[in-house]
Amino acid sequence: MTTYVWRGAVDDRALGELHAEAFEHAYVDIGWSAQLKGHSLGWVTAHDDGHDDPVGFVNVAWDGGVHAFVLDTMVARAVRGRGIGRGLVARAASGARHAHCEWLHVDYEPELEPFYAACGFEPTPAGLVRLR
Repeated sequence: MTTYVWRGAVDDRALGELHAEAFEHAYVDIGWSAQLKGHSLGWVTAHDDGHDDPVGFVNVAWDGGVHAFVLDTMVARAVRGRGIGRGLVARAASGARHAHCEWLHVDYEPELEPFYAACGFEPTPAGLVRLR
């Protein structure tokens, strides 16, 4: 059984390892706890069978007003295909709604469009500037 936690405690190492696996890069210690507490409206962690280490995560950034943004949606490879990603995004939307946000935004690669459509997102035009 998967449980979801809004704004729960985060183990920097465990979350960094999950991020490295999900986005296929080497582990980087970015200090998740401090980053989330300092810059996010909230975040959701998914835990499988009561284990402490998360099997999923999503960050919800915001503008301090009515716009929230889904970032870093990730699910461990071993548990993909079980609806955990959709569960994370649903709870992120609920948290943003509870904070009186009116809009939830997400940017994604084209191959992720079916996933985000299943989460209720509608495609919109957007702009992007590469800074580095």
